[in-house]
Parts: sequence; C-alpha cells; structure tokens
Amino acid sequence: MRVSLKDVAERAGVSIKTVSNVVNNYQHVTPGMRARVQAAIDELGYRPNMTARHLRKGRTGILALAVPELGNPYFAELAGAVIDVAAEHDLTVLLDHTGGEREREVLVSQGFRAGVIDGLILSPLELEVEDLRGREDDVPLVLLGEREYDLPYDHIAIDNVAAARTAVRHLLGRGRTHIAYLGARTDSANRPAHLRLAGWRAELTEAGVPAPDSLIGPTGGWDRGDGAEAMARMLDAGVRPDAVFAYNDLVAIGAMRVLHERGLRVPWDVAVVGFDDIAEGRFGAVSLTTVSPDKRSIARLAVESLLRTLENRAEEPEGRELVAEFRLVERESTLGRR
Repeated sequence: MRVSLKDVAERAGVSIKTVSNVVNNYQHVTPGMRARVQAAIDELGYRPNMTARHLRKGRTGILALAVPELGNPYFAELAGAVIDVAAEHDLTVLLDHTGGEREREVLVSQGFRAGVIDGLILSPLELEVEDLRGREDDVPLVLLGEREYDLPYDHIAIDNVAAARTAVRHLLGRGRTHIAYLGARTDSANRPAHLRLAGWRAELTEAGVPAPDSLIGPTGGWDRGDGAEAMARMLDAGVRPDAVFAYNDLVAIGAMRVLHERGLRVPWDVAVVGFDDIAEGRFGAVSLTTVSPDKRSIARLAVESLLRTLENRAEEPEGRELVAEFRLVERESTLGRR
C-alpha cells in the first residue's frame, strides 16, 4: 500500500500541511521540525506522487529531446546527460531522433507531441529560420548546436571555431606542419563542419602554415566509414599529411583505420585529433586525442533553460545565447605511448 502524506503526518505527530511544506522544501519550516518529518519519511519510505505534483502545476513532468541520430555516440551520451539532469528535477525525458531531415525537424518543432510534453530540446541540422519564425506551438523550445537563428529561443552551443583552433594549435605544438581537415561539407554555411574548418584555416594562417585545399577532405556524412573514405581519397591522390584534425571522433577513428592499413603509424607518421570525446575513442588500440565538449554543462543549461521558461511563461522570451565550455583531452594519437 502506498504511503500517504497523512501516514507521515501521523508518524511525525504534525499536520499534513507541515509534511507538505517539508516535501516541497518550503523555507519557513524550522530545522527541528524538518528533521522530525524527514525521519518519518525515511522510516515509512514515503515517495511523493510526482504525477499529481506536476498536474497541480498544469504540467506533465515530461521533456522531449530530439537529436539527429541516437546511434551516434555523442548524441547518445548527451541524451544520457539530459536524462540525468532532468531526473534531478523529477522530470522524465522522451527521446526522438530526426535523422537530420528538415521535414522531421519541422514536425518535431511544431508540436506534434502537443499536450504530452512540457518543453522540447532540439538539436537540428537542416532546420531553417523560416521554419521556426511562424511557430504556433507554445511549448518552450531550446535549440542546441551551432546554427544561428536569431529567434526568441534559448540557444546552447560551444565555440566551434575556438575549439578547432585549440586542436590545430596542439598539433602545431607537436611539430606538425602538414595538417589535414577531414569532415568538410559543401552545403550551406555556418554549421559545425564549416565552423571547425574555419578554425582550422584561421589557426594555420596565423601560424604562417599553408592550408591548401588538397588538405581538406570532404565527407558525405560523419561516421567511421566517411572518415575512412576521405582519408583513403586523400592518400590515393598523393597527399600525405603529417597530422589530421577530424570533424568528430567517428571520422577520426575511420581515418586511423585507413592509416593503419596503409602502414602509417599513429602518431609517429600521422598524428590525429578528433572532436566529441566519445567513449569509443578512449579504448582503441591507440587512444584518441579529442576536443571534449562539456556535455553535462550542455544538458544542464538546456534543462534549466526550459524550467526557467516554464516558470516565467508570462514574460516575453529573450532568446539567449548560452555557451558551454570545452577542453582538449590529450591522448596517444598525438602524444604516443608513454
């Protein structure tokens, strides 16, 4: 049988209102009374009815997270972080993936789960400004990633240009001067691949190191196979870099496989840096140096942004730009084994 507030109140010898005040963490309860009620809660194993609590606020207690691909380890790890942070606020997270398709991203952003969720965290790839400008759904929305929308929705990203420059600076510091970039795209600009390419080019230019187009490896996607194909094409064209900066860890892992097959040693012949700090990169035969976005910070900023909007629904949304931190994690693919 479920333990009720009444049961706790009787055990503690207080009113139901006092128990409710303790459960909801109201500040005007004296420390002694709070300890007394908490002891009764612990003894009886009382658990608040979160569904009823959310319904009293006119909410469902459910957030949604939509990402391009749950099979991508970065998004899987980010989803885990969002779920953990949401749980701290007694919230459940509904996961969806869009395949990076504009039609699906529009559908998700326009409230196809209206009435089910309290807020949406969306990481779009193809969504355009006009897709959101006429948005009628009033479910709070937070955008992740590097697209700039100039709309009244909070937007969370890392500084991709600065992160790419940090990666390239590390390679330059290791004495590399023929640094390739794998993961370039030819579609519209101002997306992560272009920003990371811009950072690669800017750091090389500032250092006075050539950045010819022959060192830029386009990819159709950003998986292991895409990295392997781009690396193979570059080598087959007679281009021999002494280092590779990859759009993400998956592209880097694919490139490292081809380098191994061609008899090139990482990092002695070719040093490699990835991006995302996925678990797979830590446990290969050669562990991967990588740019590590603070996924926990991204998740916390996203969840707390939605909660802030929910608590201030009467206010005009601001559309803040929130920047998460990153760091370079140095491993064997640039340092060698120690």
